This record gives sequence, structure tokens and C-alpha cells, in this order.
Amino acid sequence: MMELTINTRHKSEMVDISEAVHEAVIKKGIKSGLVAVFTPHTTCSVVLFENIDPKLRRDFLEALGRIAPAQHPYHHQGENAAAHIKSAICGARVVVPMENAALMLGEWQGIFLCEFDGPRERKVIVQVIG
Repeated sequence: MMELTINTRHKSEMVDISEAVHEAVIKKGIKSGLVAVFTPHTTCSVVLFENIDPKLRRDFLEALGRIAPAQHPYHHQGENAAAHIKSAICGARVVVPMENAALMLGEWQGIFLCEFDGPRERKVIVQVIG
């Protein structure tokens, strides 16, 4: 198991962590199996998403903002209820198959950390199962 540290810069953003995950896989020395990528936070997520057009990331974050708007009068006592809701919708983990130490991602897929309550230092756990 390896732990990555990701420093986010904005209140809401998507950070492509595909390369960092791939480097963690190579360091483990396992050639074939599954790679589980998990974040132990409740106001961010790990998702598979299209990695070519940054505008699509903005569209995704804006769509989530319409589902869970920041200014809604939530019952939660903190000011980050919308971030918790977005995280629960998107999930905290993805599992990707790997072969020959390469992530078997689609041509336009990437692994992203979705920040909903930043900027913050986030932890991402990478577990290689071979």
C-alpha cells in the first residue's frame, strides 16, 4: 500500500492523479492485478473521468453544483454540507485492472481526485492487488 499526498489549490477542482497512481504501481513491482485508489476524506472523491478536455471537468463540477448548491440552507452545522453530498454521490474509490504494470484505462480515461472543500492537503491510498 502507498499513500499519495495531493495539494489542491481551489475550492472545487479535479486533479488528474493518473500518473502518480501509475508510478505507485511501478514501485510495487507487481505486473498484473487490480489497483484500488481510495481517499479517506468525506469532502473529496476519486473518480474515473475523461482526461482530454479540461472544459468537461468544469462542466462536471458545475453540474454537481446544481445538484448540491453551496448556498442551500442545509441542516449540517458546518459550511461544507454541499461538499459532503458531492463526495457521497461521486464515491471515495475506483478499482482499475492492470496488466504488464500498466493501468488498463480507456483511451480518454484518467483517475481524478475531485476536491469539493479546498484548498486542502489530501491523502490518496493506492493498493495494488496482484
